[in-house]
Amino acid sequence: MGDRGTSNHSEMTDFILAGFRVCPELHILFFLLFLFVYAMILLGNVGMMAIIMTDPRLNTPMYFFLGNLSFIDLFYSSVIAPKAMINFWSENKSISFAGCVAQLFLFALFIVTEGFLLAAMAYDRFIAICNPLLYSVQMSTRFCTQLVAGSYFCGCISSVIQTSMTFTLSFCASRAVDHFYCDSRPLQRLSCSDLFIHRMISFSLSCIIILPTIIVIIVSYVYIVSTVLRIHSTEGRKKAFSTCSSHLGAVSVLYGAVFFMYLTPDRFPELSKVASLCYSLVTPMLNPLIYSLRNKDVQEALKKFLEKKNIIL
Repeated sequence: MGDRGTSNHSEMTDFILAGFRVCPELHILFFLLFLFVYAMILLGNVGMMAIIMTDPRLNTPMYFFLGNLSFIDLFYSSVIAPKAMINFWSENKSISFAGCVAQLFLFALFIVTEGFLLAAMAYDRFIAICNPLLYSVQMSTRFCTQLVAGSYFCGCISSVIQTSMTFTLSFCASRAVDHFYCDSRPLQRLSCSDLFIHRMISFSLSCIIILPTIIVIIVSYVYIVSTVLRIHSTEGRKKAFSTCSSHLGAVSVLYGAVFFMYLTPDRFPELSKVASLCYSLVTPMLNPLIYSLRNKDVQEALKKFLEKKNIIL
């Protein structure tokens, strides 16, 4: 009986995404909310990539990183939002075992890559403000490409480890994942395995990912602030800070939501869902707004892009 009560991951054919614990009448409201947010994500991030690729004035390292940030935001939100919206309408909220693996792998890949990319963007701002004369030499096209490729590589390695650890667990009879997408923490709650080693490895992996990126960002901004404070011109200070404020906004939104989720105890799964909603959908929606509203170059490029479209139409 004990063997029949527990099924190994190899016997598990699908999972059920429980989603949010709300009454059925609110499903339409949640669907419309998700649809609006996802439409804003598509519009904002595709528009940002189009502007950066078509405007020669934005052919700089800063906008190269920003274009990749928009690409990452677009794709990791697309891993989550469509399936979540389908589940609001469908009676069958199942996701195949392979689909669950793919969802966890891709989301972990893109979210970790974004963390490293934000660190690379902080380093770019550090060089631009603290060593402006050497900026074009140090932030060469080759070096920027290496930073982005390294971010994806770190994201891929982390995702492979996290996904393989999660899906080598033995899962109990329940298939109901108490979340709106396949994430490692709710999947762990379905496991019959001893999770001590798994949690220690996950914690170590999180430290390896988060601490270096946070350190790079903090150290970069310590040097940036000390350099800006030595600028005598008020206009010069404002210009220097304006190039950093958008990046700081993006960092605050992402890391704030991630820390909130990981600090939320397992006995409050609904709070974890809210935090996950912030960094899986709200952050990708806000990033293009943060960078466009606080950046004159992007505003001018957007105006020029829209004028071209009007002429064509």
